[in-house]
Amino acid sequence: MPDAVFVSRTVLFGDCDPAGVVYTPRFSYFAVEAIYVALDKWVGVPGLRTLMGFNILPSVRAMSIELLAPATWDDEMIIKVGVAKLGRHSFTFLVEGFVGDGILSFVANITHVCISPETKEVVPIPAPLRALLS
Repeated sequence: MPDAVFVSRTVLFGDCDPAGVVYTPRFSYFAVEAIYVALDKWVGVPGLRTLMGFNILPSVRAMSIELLAPATWDDEMIIKVGVAKLGRHSFTFLVEGFVGDGILSFVANITHVCISPETKEVVPIPAPLRALLS
């Protein structure tokens, strides 16, 4: 598996509900944005474009997010992204968000499945992508 990537993100006013706490659906955005940054670092070029260049649609099959501690406006969040699992047709990212002095705020698992753009059928992970994520 590639080394974990750490992404820094400041919680913006627009990420929060009227109480000033991060609005629950925003955590999914934080996780997906961090995965894109991790792909960029692992590939060395725009990672999402590279992924799309493997002639697959990397559709999300499953997403789970566990919220463990609140994040609030102006918090500096450090988001750790790693590859948790490689299957025959799918791959899963583990995303962990930390606030303050290393307080774990959320844990997300996001599983993508490889789909053929032409047939919309599930296909094996392309060899170059497997090598990248291994």
